[in-house]
Amino acid sequence: MATQSLSRNCLRICTSEAPNAARAFLKLAPTRRHLSNFAPPPLLDFLLPPSRCLFARAGKPTRSSRRTFTSSATRQHTSAIHNPQKDEDGNEMHIEITPRASNRLKEIMAKDSNPSLALRIQVESGGCHGFQYLMSLTTLPSLPISSSTIPLEAPQALNTSSSDPNAMPPGSAVEKGVLGEDDTVFEAEDGSGAKVVMDGPSLDLLKGSKVDFTMELIGSQFKIVDNPLATSSCGCGTSFDIKA
Repeated sequence: MATQSLSRNCLRICTSEAPNAARAFLKLAPTRRHLSNFAPPPLLDFLLPPSRCLFARAGKPTRSSRRTFTSSATRQHTSAIHNPQKDEDGNEMHIEITPRASNRLKEIMAKDSNPSLALRIQVESGGCHGFQYLMSLTTLPSLPISSSTIPLEAPQALNTSSSDPNAMPPGSAVEKGVLGEDDTVFEAEDGSGAKVVMDGPSLDLLKGSKVDFTMELIGSQFKIVDNPLATSSCGCGTSFDIKA
């Protein structure tokens, strides 16, 4: 009798808890399905096949990058204001007057009150390397007024000591000369009015180089630097060799 009562109680408990368990499962099932839609992609999705990898990354925002390239021609700070020349390939032959050389020529022009002053550079055979520079100051004849030329300031007292930045270069006596048929006049475009004169053969050997003003223990002087045609030069910088 006791065994039958125990069996009835167990059956009643099982039948009463079954619907409750079923209801709980039905309540949890949609929530689990809802959360599965937001499952994160696998951490090592780059190991998946291409098709699955693209599917896994479909939900990720892509970041596009754009690179822009700009090109601008190198601006020349020195222009030929008289008789520009071209080489055998049709390219214009030019030189550059550095800011130091331009400033020094401006100071000399102001000291002498001579806006027509220019630095003449010639190349002759000789020296320890085959060619040598010859530089002198000259007064140019009347030329068309350049738009970059500005009025000269009142001259200031300049020290002639070679250790002073305003020192006059040795042999700076100004000569009155004329322009030859093959002479080319260059002018700095910084408004200083600094000018350099070269004849045709000299320009052909110095094209692409720079006219600089250096201050050293042995003295201050104008000098040619960065000559693309020179293969070697002496220590004093006045003699050089060119490519054969």
